[in-house]
Amino acid sequence: ALLDLSSVHQVTGTWMGATTVPCTYVPSEDFTQQTLSWSVEGDSSTSTIFQRDDSGDHILLSKFRGRVSVPKHNPGDASLVIQSLEMPDSGHYTCKIIWRSRDNSLITREVTTTVKVVKVAATKPIIRAAEPGLTLPAGASTSLSCEAGGSPPISYRWFRSGPAGTAELLSSGAELAWPSLRPSDSGTYFCEAHNR
Repeated sequence: ALLDLSSVHQVTGTWMGATTVPCTYVPSEDFTQQTLSWSVEGDSSTSTIFQRDDSGDHILLSKFRGRVSVPKHNPGDASLVIQSLEMPDSGHYTCKIIWRSRDNSLITREVTTTVKVVKVAATKPIIRAAEPGLTLPAGASTSLSCEAGGSPPISYRWFRSGPAGTAELLSSGAELAWPSLRPSDSGTYFCEAHNR
């Protein structure tokens, strides 16, 4: 139907990641978008986050400054993009649009979507070797890289197994590189991934 806003019931975003809260409609030549606003209902109150009108785009809630935007050059797309999600960003988000018709009457529509911010634990890290097979000649160069999924930022630490179950910390970084291998570099290496 004309000027009906489409959205989804719920959007899940990952803490520290980004998410898009959809709000779209089919543009019509007979109606001009006057104002577009996004508001959020948290625990007790409803606050306007974003407003677009003749004077431009305004972010009205300081905790969202630099983190939210609405597409500019995509007619009919009023979706809200939220970056660097924080846990308190969870809530009910309402997209409200007012159009002016050719006979100067105003039409208002709104739609609400629930945003849920979830934390994701770091997964067990995966170690990738630069060369297939870990038997290499002395003097060769090689590297091991470590990768885990989860909420960013993820930090990595590389260890080497020592005698009697001890571990020696080698570096903090996702990659462990050897420009020129020595026989003493033989051994067992492991990686630890950590996020907040």
